Amino acid sequence: MLDITLLRKDLAAAVAGLEKRKKNQPFLDVHAFTALEAERKILQTRTEELQARRNVLNKQIGPLKAKGESAAAETQALMTEVNALKAEQETQSARLDAIQPELHALLLAVPNLPHESVPLGEDESGNVEVRRWAPNGGAGAGATPLAFAPKDHVDLGAPLGLDFEMGVKLAGSRFSVLKGPIARLHRALAQFMIDLQTERHGYTECYVPYIVNAESLRGTGQLPKFEGDLFAAKKGGQDGEPVPDTQALYLIPTSEVPLTNFVRDEVVPESQLPIKLTAHSPCFRSEAGSAGRDTRGMIRQHQFDKVEMVQITHPSQSYEALEAMTTHAEAVLQALELPYRVVLLCTGDMGFGSTKTYDLEVWLPAQDTYREISSVSNCEAFQARRLQARFKNAQGKNELVHTLNGSGLAVGRALVAVLENHQNADGSIRIPVALRPYLRGAETLSA
Repeated sequence: MLDITLLRKDLAAAVAGLEKRKKNQPFLDVHAFTALEAERKILQTRTEELQARRNVLNKQIGPLKAKGESAAAETQALMTEVNALKAEQETQSARLDAIQPELHALLLAVPNLPHESVPLGEDESGNVEVRRWAPNGGAGAGATPLAFAPKDHVDLGAPLGLDFEMGVKLAGSRFSVLKGPIARLHRALAQFMIDLQTERHGYTECYVPYIVNAESLRGTGQLPKFEGDLFAAKKGGQDGEPVPDTQALYLIPTSEVPLTNFVRDEVVPESQLPIKLTAHSPCFRSEAGSAGRDTRGMIRQHQFDKVEMVQITHPSQSYEALEAMTTHAEAVLQALELPYRVVLLCTGDMGFGSTKTYDLEVWLPAQDTYREISSVSNCEAFQARRLQARFKNAQGKNELVHTLNGSGLAVGRALVAVLENHQNADGSIRIPVALRPYLRGAETLSA
């Protein structure tokens, strides 16, 4: 959530920053905000005037009461005026209290402002490639074509136990079942990623709930704007009554949500920063805005696994942490010997809560293109303001932390990339060296 003080001090500058994201898309109802702010100022001024007048009159009433009958009429007149002022003040205060949630609701729908270093652009065509890497050439190298016509992961996976028909039978479209060799490979990838992030990069491994309350999702920005992308976990009320919104539960779209909420309503000692957390979890997304996209295979599923990285940092260290977290995700791809590139997202392609984002895109031979496998974002204080996540600074004052999140990596997409990049002509899969200890030393995977 944006700082309301920023909007009050320079609304035009804030609107200009928001307009960098996508043209012709009103992120803030400026008219409603301006009207509420104007009313708030009038009410606040009036309530202060009323309180000041009451204070003056109350000081006069005491001495008049002491005079007894001689000042009874004057005393009564002042008391009548005080009561009228009190009634008006209560009315004004009630409206002032009602305006605050209205302003808050407006701000909950407003995305973060892009960092000054983010390139301008309408959509993904405005993204800027930062670097690329390939196993044989290292930094700057592109992917080397296979010596034979590559199969895609669907054809490669089927003999290894990738079963989309069973997924449809059990749950519907965009679900899959993994059995036998491919299930072991999927598990090995997740274990490898968690070990790398904890042992090499110092993250604390966590096990988190896969179902969270609405407050947790509001804190990280999924609610209220993206409710259509979530799976609600229905919970029956007593005697068939509907469950209040305050008790609504949702399947997590990413473990970023529970991990970041660790610091909700907390004041963290500055000495504990940065807090570095990671978790392997399933993620559940309805993909409401992706109808017709990536319907073949595992690229876009309603349920997929991901190893998430979250950092809670001092504001002065968040951009250094963003660069470090990007290399932490890159380390997984390099260890798996997968060609990839790093892309800086433009203003029109960034996520709702992000102020700056790097995407990692892995090479998929069968598609002859790079596809996103990780996003690493700095949200600055945007989530922390919603979460009221703070630390006590050197001056002893509470200050908002900065939050960052990134995939380290999406397990299903890593599985796709391993299958396609390490396929042999006979359909078997060469297992990357770093992954072999997790598969009992096996060098290849075959049916």
